[in-house]
Amino acid sequence: MQPYCKGRYRARLADTPDDLRASQRLRWLAFVARTGTADDGHALDLDELDADCSHMLIEDVQTGQLVCSLRFLPLADGSQIARSYSARYYDLAALGRFDGPMVEMGRFCLHPDCHDPDVIRLAWGALTRFIDESGAQMLFGCSSFTGCEPEAHAEAFAMLKDRHLAPRAWWPRVKAPDVFRFARALRLRQPDPRQAMAAMPPLLRSYLAMGGWVSDHAVVDHALKTMHVFTGVEIRAIPPARRRLLHALAE
Repeated sequence: MQPYCKGRYRARLADTPDDLRASQRLRWLAFVARTGTADDGHALDLDELDADCSHMLIEDVQTGQLVCSLRFLPLADGSQIARSYSARYYDLAALGRFDGPMVEMGRFCLHPDCHDPDVIRLAWGALTRFIDESGAQMLFGCSSFTGCEPEAHAEAFAMLKDRHLAPRAWWPRVKAPDVFRFARALRLRQPDPRQAMAAMPPLLRSYLAMGGWVSDHAVVDHALKTMHVFTGVEIRAIPPARRRLLHALAE
């Protein structure tokens, strides 16, 4: 993907070790610093998958500051699903039968001081470009809720249970040792739609607007103090209006 700009921001793929370290540093600030872990000024969030991924950077052109980062892991088809980050926490055997190219999106983060919605719009435009160029037929990843107490997310979980569970053909099963089976625990709870959407993480709201679906359980991550759900989007199922909007962001 070639670099491109919108307004004061530029999206591009990392192409040097320094680029990757900048992304890993931003990830640490976004995911780890908020847990209260001491910062020596050089701490990084990294894992062995970084070497296999493409890393998208969004920078403020005026200051050069990195304000957003995300990574993509392209897979030829479902037979490679075990390589993904998500497969560490979910039994994705059903998706092993998916017969088209896939992309796992992960580590989507904003700088803690960045609150400009134009950054998110550019990120989705860059993602759209990447998917178009890769020919991916499915986008997937993990969507996180901040906090490990299920009741704090009950309205959102109830909405997911009612309207957004995965198709049986691709059903993610339990693998992680600590999960909250919200579809079972909240089977009788009727969500308030407005409260539920207000409590939904922004990334997950975007997935759902594209016709996305989720696992029937959330994995509890005590280290990062989050709960996350597996999330998938079949590209061909994205509603036409949303598809037009995404391509407009990518222009």
